[in-house]
Amino acid sequence: MADITRRFGWRHLRGAPTAHIRHHRSGRLVHDGPGLSFWYRSLTAALSEVPVDDRELAMTFHARTSDFQDVAVQATVTYRVSDPAIAAARLDFSIDPDTGVWRGAPLEQLSTLLTETAQQHALDVLARTSLSSALVDGVAAVRERVASGLAAEPRLPATGIEIVAVRVVALRPEPEVERALRTPAREQIQQEADRATYERRAVAVERERAIAENELASQIELARREEQLVEQRGTNARREAEEKAAADAVKAGAEAARTLRLTEAEAARTVQLAEAEATRNVRLAAAEAERQVKLAEAEAAAARAVGAARAEAQSAWLRVHGEVDAATLHALTGTRLAENLPRIESVTVSPDVLTGLLAKLGGAGGSGESA
Repeated sequence: MADITRRFGWRHLRGAPTAHIRHHRSGRLVHDGPGLSFWYRSLTAALSEVPVDDRELAMTFHARTSDFQDVAVQATVTYRVSDPAIAAARLDFSIDPDTGVWRGAPLEQLSTLLTETAQQHALDVLARTSLSSALVDGVAAVRERVASGLAAEPRLPATGIEIVAVRVVALRPEPEVERALRTPAREQIQQEADRATYERRAVAVERERAIAENELASQIELARREEQLVEQRGTNARREAEEKAAADAVKAGAEAARTLRLTEAEAARTVQLAEAEATRNVRLAAAEAERQVKLAEAEAAAARAVGAARAEAQSAWLRVHGEVDAATLHALTGTRLAENLPRIESVTVSPDVLTGLLAKLGGAGGSGESA
């Protein structure tokens, strides 16, 4: 579609390189060619845009073979507009001068023309071909017939259309027929697969038998070698036991001799220690006895000295007490008694007690004086 720009009542058209633009003004051709760019007035301009690039037209239609079986044909036709002037004259490629959009549907008209023409030739060739032949060689036959038919169609050059290529993608029968046709081939393939499976299983069984025989032979050989190994191990064990017994005997003799030597040395050392201990004990006993004697003598001398001192003190005490008078002895006795009495913080003396005490003191004084 052309690119149209509006400016102050004027229009500017810019076409693509693959679009052929034809501009008529007042019935006169003003611009003609691909990829044009020009100014114009919309009220006086008649514009046509014809695409000149290669276009693909995919088509699908149904046909019937000679054995009355329906098949679906998928094909593609590549075409181009070789003469834009003729195409613009035969088909409505005019565009709106304000929007650049086609006023009609020229490409749909071309598609209808090409599809009907191709379908006519394809139906013609398939109507004389059986289904099996159509499925085997129908694609090439339909392609050649459609290509030749379109090339010989007089209306296409008269419309300015050129056919570039024709491709037939596939010819497919109905699903039920297709499944039926596939069944024999599938059965054959399945039979081949089953035969291959059976052969593979037979080969596998044979290989398993060979493997089992090899394993059995290996087990027999292994058992024989294991028997030899057991015998060899027994021989080695006996030899090892004998060598160990001899070594143990030698070791026992050496151990006994070492133990005897150690016992004799230990006994000699014990005797020496006992003699040294006895000598030390005798010395200690003698020293202790001597210390006890000296201590007893010292204690006896001390006891004698203490007894003499006590006797001397007692004699002096008796002499002193024999020399003093009775009043002094009474005072000393009271003092000694007061020293031995418990401490009295306070004394409460009632009048009765005081009277009796004074009476006793008075009586004592009188007797003393009389004495």
